[in-house]
Amino acid sequence: MHDALIIALGSPVYVGIYDEKGQLIESMKNDGMGSDVLPLIFEDVLKRYSLKHLIYANGPGSFMGIKVAYLFLKTLSIVRNIPLLAIDGFFFNENHPIKAVGKLYFVKNSNTIGVEPLDNPVLQGFELPQTIDVKNFNTDSAPYYGIDAVG
Repeated sequence: MHDALIIALGSPVYVGIYDEKGQLIESMKNDGMGSDVLPLIFEDVLKRYSLKHLIYANGPGSFMGIKVAYLFLKTLSIVRNIPLLAIDGFFFNENHPIKAVGKLYFVKNSNTIGVEPLDNPVLQGFELPQTIDVKNFNTDSAPYYGIDAVG
């Protein structure tokens, strides 16, 4: 049994497959939109792996990216009876700011996520970890949006 870890907070979309010991054994990256690439990636993944957990970055990030990932993965979780776990996106970028809108960025201090205006933030892309421990992920997999939708 394997674990699948998904980062779909925008583009690109990352998917990592981890073995029983939590070691990354395969990684995928696709620059397409989550709504287009997640079904294609998982069509292939589900043919090759039996999944024990689905783990995803539940925010903050692109509202649409978070919604698409959650709906897709929650549906897959229900249909295939695979537990869905979550963790915030800061886990995948060494706690660097994440773009919100305009000059606003999501920042994490201790365990609190907030939104702050930043003029010259040090940004870092998301990366799949080489190892994971499923005990570190949350069973509450609801999306985290952080700020109201901007019209």
